[in-house]
Amino acid sequence: MKLDMRPAGAAPDGDDPLRETTSAWDAALSQLEAAADVLGLDQGMRDLLATPKRVLTVAVPVRRDDGRLEVFEGYRVHHNVTRGPAKGGIRYHPMVSLDEIKALAMWMTWKCAVVGIPFGGAKGGVVVDPATLSQVELERLTRRFAAELLPIIGPEKDIPAPDVSRSPSRASGRSAPGSPRSSTTQAATWWRSPTSAAASTTATG
Repeated sequence: MKLDMRPAGAAPDGDDPLRETTSAWDAALSQLEAAADVLGLDQGMRDLLATPKRVLTVAVPVRRDDGRLEVFEGYRVHHNVTRGPAKGGIRYHPMVSLDEIKALAMWMTWKCAVVGIPFGGAKGGVVVDPATLSQVELERLTRRFAAELLPIIGPEKDIPAPDVSRSPSRASGRSAPGSPRSSTTQAATWWRSPTSAAASTTATG
């Protein structure tokens, strides 16, 4: 994954040489080193801040509308949770990579610290082109991915949220089993209730 600070899917403009040569993770580490130099951090603290606390890679099997079973790869990274539970979005995009997710989780740590909110940095993603999935398939994908994250998410551990190509209405369809409505509040509640996702996975593959 080449460094590109624009939203996923944006057309390239070719005006930034850094995008051509540096991965997002390499850029994040370079930024950390520059800040550490200014702050006078010792090597141990640099190593701690440069190492994600937790990296989870999961298989996300989804039953397609035509009956095929397709397996997608998903990630969730906790960069640092010293300040509180991890928080960060989930993105669906065909160019998602683990390096990108690690960098975005690190940047979320810095953003939370700079504005003084009691959260740590996290990020997640699934390697998928959501435009190729139906509404029902996106719901299956979202529910299964949430179920695979069960060991590490929850209100006191990690609070996922929508991100690129994962608006609540588009990806979830409805936010909890049996609920006909779709809203940002409901979707956020569903992400915070792992048992709701687990209860529906046996039927979705």
